[in-house]
Amino acid sequence: MKLFDVLVAFAGLSLLLLAGITLRRKLRWLRQLGIPEALVAGLLGLLIGPFGPLRIFPEQVYTVWAQTPGVLISLVFATLFLGQRLPSPRQLWQRAAGQTAFGMTLGFGQYLVGALLVWLVLQPLFGTNPLMACLIEVGFEGGHGTAAGMGDTFADLGLASGEALGLAMATVGVVSAVLIGSTLVVIGRGRSWLSAEESQPSAGSLLQRAAHSDPMSAEAKLAQEEAAGLSDPTASASVTIDGLTVNLALAGAAVGLGVLLKEGITRLGGVLGGAATADLLNAIPVFPLAMLGGLMVQLLLQWRRHNDLASPVVQASVGSLAMDVLITAAMASLNLPMLEDNWLPFLLLALAGLAWNVAAFLLLARRFFRDHWFERAIADFGQGTGVTATGLLLLRMADPMGRSRAMESFSFKQLVFEPFLGGGLITALAPIALASWGLPRFNAVALLLTVASIAFGLWIGRRAQQT
Repeated sequence: MKLFDVLVAFAGLSLLLLAGITLRRKLRWLRQLGIPEALVAGLLGLLIGPFGPLRIFPEQVYTVWAQTPGVLISLVFATLFLGQRLPSPRQLWQRAAGQTAFGMTLGFGQYLVGALLVWLVLQPLFGTNPLMACLIEVGFEGGHGTAAGMGDTFADLGLASGEALGLAMATVGVVSAVLIGSTLVVIGRGRSWLSAEESQPSAGSLLQRAAHSDPMSAEAKLAQEEAAGLSDPTASASVTIDGLTVNLALAGAAVGLGVLLKEGITRLGGVLGGAATADLLNAIPVFPLAMLGGLMVQLLLQWRRHNDLASPVVQASVGSLAMDVLITAAMASLNLPMLEDNWLPFLLLALAGLAWNVAAFLLLARRFFRDHWFERAIADFGQGTGVTATGLLLLRMADPMGRSRAMESFSFKQLVFEPFLGGGLITALAPIALASWGLPRFNAVALLLTVASIAFGLWIGRRAQQT
């Protein structure tokens, strides 16, 4: 592979992104559905991709596209903690406990319904690969980035079509989350499930909502960050290189630590458990370990009192850039023929996952939350079925003025939830555990974790009502 092929591949992805942005601006229904520009670009890329009808690039370019997601997903996760000031455990508990419990219920329940369906129906009837039991959580909770990042893990464990199926599941999740979530908002408004309190939105809620929806440039956001006192320009006056370069270097260091962690875990497993254990541990993807690397870098910066070097705004921009390119490349290089052999099991899994999410929303959410149950739950429903942006879109539909302060709880919940589910350590290790344990034991563990999550949420709800 030549450097010229990489440049052509990048140029092709850039043109697809520009086309996706233009098309979304022209077509109102795409904006109403909340379909991200990167997903539009990726769907356009299917037409000129390696399995599309209009192939226009040489094979080497498509090879770069196929390898891009596995690299960029590590950069996305490396930026999650960099520049963040973590709240105290007490603050996390007060603001995120209920949201975390509901998110855990959705995530572990997706593993449970997927594993039960594969074990009792799909494997006996169709000979379905047991690893497909993980697809609902990877596609719905994790999204396109996680599905692309888990492709090598699925392939190493024997499911070569895992990446294609995961990306297709994520696409179904995004569209379904908007359609079903919008319907739930309409029903909730008609049944008076939405809050009618006239309290003013908090400043923190308004800032968080603006941060997620404002398309300003990184430079404008940095100016606001300095004006708000979140960044001290004098503290970094001794740094003579651009702030973006510094933040990219920090993110690269986090990815490097993730690679070292994987190498260390694999070698330790080989020493303690032999070659078979080393091969199994080698299937662990780098991206959750890069997230741990980012946390280690951030703790080091705080310890050395260099908090000004890592900007949360720049890190968010770096992560967003990597995610947009990742989604475009992953969808454009989607292996469509691999979907043909598993379309019926895939469809049944998608329907089962959607049924679980809707049932959890309608039956459990109001028992988990003391107040504003609909607004708090609809955000998690959107994220747990589609992506974080979908959850925010549904929350804005249900609570356009920010009266419920659900945005604040939802944001704090990400600090607890994302390191484990939705692309975190549990998501990365679940296929490995399934391959090692088998479906019966995996089902038992998923059932235990789901029941424990529901019990935790019910306990929080009862405790909140008593205070």
